[in-house]
Amino acid sequence: MSSKSEIVYKPISAPLIGENGYRGFLKVTEILPKGWKANDSSRVLSTDILVDHDVELKMRDGCKIYADIYRPTYSNKESPVPAIVSWSPFGKKFNGARFLQTMTPYNMGIKADDLSGLEKFEGPDPADFVPHGFAVVNVDPRGIGDSEGLCHIMGPQEGEDGYDAIEHLAKLEWCNGRIGMAGNSHLAVVQWFVAQLQPPSLKAIAPWEACSDLFREQFVRGGVFAGTFYDHITSAMIRGRNGMEDFGEMYRRSPLANSYWDSKRPDMTKVRVPAYITASFNSFLHTMGSIRGYMEIKHDRKWIRFSPYQEWHDQWAVEDSTQELISFFTRYLYDVENDWEKTPHVRLCTLRFGHLDAVTNQIEDDFPLPRTVYKTLYLGRNGSMDMRTPAGNHTASYNSEVPQSRAIFTLRFKERTVITGIPKAVLYMSSPSSDDMDVYVMIRKLDAEGKPMLCLNVPWSSIGPDSFEEIPDEMATDLIVYKGPVGILRASHRKVDHHRSLHSNYPFHSHSNAQKLQSGEVVKIEIGIFAMSIEYQAGEALQLEISGQSPQEVSFNEIKGQTGNQSNQGNHLVHFGTQYPSHLILPFV
Repeated sequence: MSSKSEIVYKPISAPLIGENGYRGFLKVTEILPKGWKANDSSRVLSTDILVDHDVELKMRDGCKIYADIYRPTYSNKESPVPAIVSWSPFGKKFNGARFLQTMTPYNMGIKADDLSGLEKFEGPDPADFVPHGFAVVNVDPRGIGDSEGLCHIMGPQEGEDGYDAIEHLAKLEWCNGRIGMAGNSHLAVVQWFVAQLQPPSLKAIAPWEACSDLFREQFVRGGVFAGTFYDHITSAMIRGRNGMEDFGEMYRRSPLANSYWDSKRPDMTKVRVPAYITASFNSFLHTMGSIRGYMEIKHDRKWIRFSPYQEWHDQWAVEDSTQELISFFTRYLYDVENDWEKTPHVRLCTLRFGHLDAVTNQIEDDFPLPRTVYKTLYLGRNGSMDMRTPAGNHTASYNSEVPQSRAIFTLRFKERTVITGIPKAVLYMSSPSSDDMDVYVMIRKLDAEGKPMLCLNVPWSSIGPDSFEEIPDEMATDLIVYKGPVGILRASHRKVDHHRSLHSNYPFHSHSNAQKLQSGEVVKIEIGIFAMSIEYQAGEALQLEISGQSPQEVSFNEIKGQTGNQSNQGNHLVHFGTQYPSHLILPFV
């Protein structure tokens, strides 16, 4: 693997029996009988499941990793079945439901009996797939649990190891030689890295909400480091005996893009297998990665479905989602001519906020929508936005060190309007007090009285509260409450490589050098904003907020309040008017 000698590692906690589902190194086979339950409240198994614990998979360099395999009791050489690989560093046993209960508000609307307890965190539940003739393989990658080696996260090493594991599994006597991959978040990101290597036995992937560029979408989005989020995940969930990549130290050594960070961006054009991609507009991490996957995969055996729900709820609590995934894998892992290929390639959802359900299952020809009309709204005086540039030169300011301080510009709609696609902010800005700026933009929806609206990321019927006012502040994280799409950019990282941009409204920032600001200098910055699909009724409004601190509430209570940006100083000025035509580009449909 390239750049291996350059990687810095840090220690992680060793696995302990009884923690995060770990039961020690078992190396045994057992049958869980029909009617088995992990605990009093979990889902009952509808069929017998054969479990091979700690199956050894050998990597090309000799490293041994271990997997648990859940499969039909009849699976053997005479009756082989395909396998669905679930790959992540979060442990392979009995921890999906547990992490939901300990880390999320309202269990993300997932009932205890939605899950069997056999699922690994963010992975498919074997209780759903084994009865339909699939094996589910929960892998502890290198460095995790009892697997040998150092833990590598979402990059070329996991891609190579995934390739080797797939080819190993395909040769086991109970396997029909056809392998798929499924899972959410990390389990989805890894699928890009494996699929781009084109292992012969990999026949289909189902990335359920997946970043596609770890520098630009997760750890250093817009040039601003956000590693605290993953530090908490590491502390709470990742267990191994030899250490793992240290993202914080890698950033400290190189806050600019380099070969290490470049290796964290898979090449979607090399993905050749059928891909069923799930996305949502209310994700704070995965929206643009899922969209890039769909846009850049070259073949036509690709599907994208936009869900109105947070990804864990969509994967584990929505029966239609599970049945679709079974249909997809039946088509490509059993090579059965079912109705899957009649599935529309693009299914959209439009969020309406408040207590209104999203408009779902909107069939479209492509994404972004071909009928999109892009309109430029210029920032104007008195916090307005208009199709015309205001005469003269003007400024608006905010205190970059105060989270509540913002420059605000509003557009009120006279008739029902839908904004669907990728927006972009083009701002002319200066910072009298420092040589750099971290700039955050958010698009909010306002009701007819001008009050900011919120969107619940799970069905109201799945949680206790009946209104946003009943949700305590400590529970109202970005996991369960969506305010609107966000864009982030450090001004010194403003250079754009237009040839690599995903879309004219989503600029590719090279992050290859830092262009510090001169005293009093006004610079143009282009900020790609995560894609959106929001309906506005007559009288409602769209509001652009510009600030120096993240407008998002982090997902876990343990790190709330720890992710504020401390690098900004004093006031930031937003320049607009004749000389500096700051504007927002919106996709109208």
